[in-house]
Amino acid sequence: MADEVLKTEGLTLHYGGSQILNGIDMAAAKGEITCVMGTNGVGKTSLLKAISGTHAYSGGSLSLNGEAISHASAHALAQKGVAYVPQGRDIFPLLTVRENLETGFACLPKSEHNIPDHIFELFPILKEFLNRRGGDLSGGQQQQLAIARALITKPKLLLLDEPTEGIQPNIIQQIGRVIALLREQADMAIVLVEQYFSFAYDLGDRFYVLERGAVKMSGQKAELDRDALLAGVSV
Repeated sequence: MADEVLKTEGLTLHYGGSQILNGIDMAAAKGEITCVMGTNGVGKTSLLKAISGTHAYSGGSLSLNGEAISHASAHALAQKGVAYVPQGRDIFPLLTVRENLETGFACLPKSEHNIPDHIFELFPILKEFLNRRGGDLSGGQQQQLAIARALITKPKLLLLDEPTEGIQPNIIQQIGRVIALLREQADMAIVLVEQYFSFAYDLGDRFYVLERGAVKMSGQKAELDRDALLAGVSV
């Protein structure tokens, strides 16, 4: 694959005695949106946790830009350019918007400890609310803050887990536009886990459908029939 940023081979993951991922092979390329889809409980979030280093995988391999990464910590992966926006957003409710954004500086050299103007071009509301506490924002505003904080780290791989969950439609549209713009800039690979089918289908370039922790369908958008894909992700 041209400009392959992420590759997993045979990735397995356990929680206690339960095997959640059963040998996942997937890839994500720069300038593409790779969608991971499937019903609840099939291992989508676990896959992002494994890739981001927030939960150790049990077996298989993971590489970034051709470099094999063996069970690196979340912080080490962040320094290598992996940014993870988890389900639930995980912003700091008592910190201001500015302070939340500044937590993204942790994996950047001191010379890059500034909030770039393009962050506020993508998410104008954050500029208005810089001094407001994160916990006082709406769910949609918190999601924008979480994505903005991830972008501060200048990622090569952006992992988004259910960015539309519990968010009002106008903010969903705005987040969709931002994700599409990031793809057009073509300086990162984006992996999107999403239940909202039309949102994912409209944005996606490549799709992986999981069932019981394994890939049951995958391919580029042009190779997959929309109705078959929809049936594959429906209960």
